[in-house]
Amino acid sequence: MKLTRWFLPEEPDVIGLLRVQVSITLEGLDAFAAWAAGDADAARLVSDAETRGDAAKRELRNELRAAFVVPLEPEDVFALSRGIDAILNLTSDLVSEAEVMDCVPDEGIAEMAELLGQAVRRLDDAIALLGHDGDAATAAAEAAIAIEHRFDATYYRGMARLLEVEERGQRISLRELYRRSSQIGDVVTDVAERVMYAIVKQS
Repeated sequence: MKLTRWFLPEEPDVIGLLRVQVSITLEGLDAFAAWAAGDADAARLVSDAETRGDAAKRELRNELRAAFVVPLEPEDVFALSRGIDAILNLTSDLVSEAEVMDCVPDEGIAEMAELLGQAVRRLDDAIALLGHDGDAATAAAEAAIAIEHRFDATYYRGMARLLEVEERGQRISLRELYRRSSQIGDVVTDVAERVMYAIVKQS
């Protein structure tokens, strides 16, 4: 009997699966931006994206466990997937909390929501280039961080404006939404830096 090949597990498309997860996260962030701009019905779309994002994360991890060889170190894949998932989870938490507090987002939150979407699109560009063009992937990750610097500026301007809100309950509620928005921005930066770390390890 002639043995023609080893029957090893196929190499999963880790980059593709990560980008599926990012794509769902972007759907959630687009819905978040719509909600922050005044479309209350978009809150449901954020929650729906979170559910689908969790499923995409599980699929990626199942594939990773079964894989024999992957183009990135499993630790990096796991960290990127976890970070992408956290972006969407925190966004969904923000919207849910706003609804519980009956707090309408202000223009600062709407601007930050738009910037988060822009930054995550740069993360998608960076992830797509992993394993192919480290310099371009690094540039895309740095672009995401640059957008987060604009996000920080918007955050501080908005927090300053909250000092002018006379109604104490509204001021406290908005401050909490700003705090949660800042957490999302921090995670986006963490994911961008993890992309760059993965590239350094490959070089």
